[in-house]
Amino acid sequence: MKMKKLLVNARITEVAAVSNRLILEFNKGDWSNDQYLTSVNSEMKNLTEMLTLTINSVKAESNLKEKDLARDSKIKGIYFLVNGYLQFDDNTLKEAAKKIDMVFKHYGVNLIRKSYATQSSLTESLLGDFADENVQNSISVLPGLNNLISELRTAQTDFEESKLNYENEKAEKKNSKKATELKKELLELINNKLVVYLRAMVQVNEDKYGAFAGFVSQVIGDVNASVKKRSKKNKIDGNGI
Repeated sequence: MKMKKLLVNARITEVAAVSNRLILEFNKGDWSNDQYLTSVNSEMKNLTEMLTLTINSVKAESNLKEKDLARDSKIKGIYFLVNGYLQFDDNTLKEAAKKIDMVFKHYGVNLIRKSYATQSSLTESLLGDFADENVQNSISVLPGLNNLISELRTAQTDFEESKLNYENEKAEKKNSKKATELKKELLELINNKLVVYLRAMVQVNEDKYGAFAGFVSQVIGDVNASVKKRSKKNKIDGNGI
């Protein structure tokens, strides 16, 4: 059966996964006598590494947004809890809530709309104010508030760790091409260099190239099947069937 090429509408992550599997399989054999195939593998490795960096950067940015939403949720939770206690008739709860509200008003719930850096600075300052001994006395009076503040501390720490990871990933891919461009180059390499070459070499020396060509064909075939299945599902969903 003729080796199929990798479908161009495969996802970026799918193309990267195919390339990684092909590189790993290639490295299992001794191809030192085939300069062309060795060169193709080297080029594929470089492109895959760049694409992986880009993918990781996108994931890191997405994770950063999730961590930011998590700390936003805790800040809003504190705001609503304190405002709820302000409505209580119990003077002990109400007075404690007033003290916390005075602290919180210096920052306001709108601090969640600030830039990442500004929000981090304000959140750290807010947590510092909450740690004051006099404020702690009022916090201890309001059930649930101390837990929320602890959760905000955790969410803020998680955000900062995620931000550091994002900045590192961003720095590594600073001079890299866009993921779509790298995917296009990788597809071109796999389809028009590797697949075309293996098609020919299997005819010339099946003993040497047959197993690797079969592996390449299987990996590409599996991904193509997933792409076709996904495309078919999208088409059916689009028709409202």
